[in-house]
Amino acid sequence: MNYVKRAKGFWLSILLALVIYTVIQALITGEILNIFHVNTIVTMGINIMLAASLHLIIGITGQFSIGHAGFLAVGAYTAAIMTMMFELPFAAALVIGGLAAAVAGLIIGIPSLRLKGDYLAIATLGFGEIVRVALLNFDYVGGASGMQVMQMSTWTWTFACVLITLLVIVNFTNSTHGRACISIREDETAADAMGINTTYYKVVAFAIGAFFAGVAGGLFAHNFYLIQPSNFGFLKSFDILIIVVLGGLGSLSGSVIAAILLTIVSTFLQAYPETRMIFYSVILILTMLYRPQGLLGTREITSFFKKSKKAGGDHDGTGQTVA
Repeated sequence: MNYVKRAKGFWLSILLALVIYTVIQALITGEILNIFHVNTIVTMGINIMLAASLHLIIGITGQFSIGHAGFLAVGAYTAAIMTMMFELPFAAALVIGGLAAAVAGLIIGIPSLRLKGDYLAIATLGFGEIVRVALLNFDYVGGASGMQVMQMSTWTWTFACVLITLLVIVNFTNSTHGRACISIREDETAADAMGINTTYYKVVAFAIGAFFAGVAGGLFAHNFYLIQPSNFGFLKSFDILIIVVLGGLGSLSGSVIAAILLTIVSTFLQAYPETRMIFYSVILILTMLYRPQGLLGTREITSFFKKSKKAGGDHDGTGQTVA
């Protein structure tokens, strides 16, 4: 019975996603949405991927990483090199960019994930800055001047990547591997005592998160005509972290909702960067004071519908609630 319910929920989610895609595609085709709106939607999709991938690392596995912009940069520059210099198809470039970021995740993850808490945060922050400075001095990709990239990211590509990202992360979280990662988040010492290879699962989560951040980087690079190392500074990592914290650590749907809301706000405040940072700071302060667990905490949005349905109960013809 549980299997049937999960299968039903899966197909309903796919159907809802296809409806959303069809509606937005129709609006784009009918020129109701202009280039600005389409760019905002693509940026929203990229932020959802970044938030979902960091959610797997922080929210599910409990590893405090603030170097996610480094994986974004690796994926962006790798995908750009694949399309602009090697003339590979866009799909291949996205996959290669994701794999390059995953390899970078393994390189930084294997030695640093033995660290915990603040030490891990400092190590991942250092990784992000190393990537930025290396790109800054790498003339092959334009150095500080940046690299020109052809605009290839579309709503269709973004939708497909977001859908795959969410499906993989949801299924991973609900698998035995995901439960092992959650046990590490709750109590790493107890998980290790129960025979769970904590280092292995932390590295796996880190690599998967880095892969999807790299794919998002490929979309990011091909959504604009120029990418520069300054686009991938530590403030970009904090932007992604803010989305995850605001949505709720441990809630994928919370991260998605926060990514949509903050993308809209950020888009309309682009002309006022100082105001944008003040707004972000106020959000963090208010969240920590009045909702420290985030918008949804560790719950998913579907749990609210289940709760309301259960509270309503089943009724017979006389209007009585059936236990």
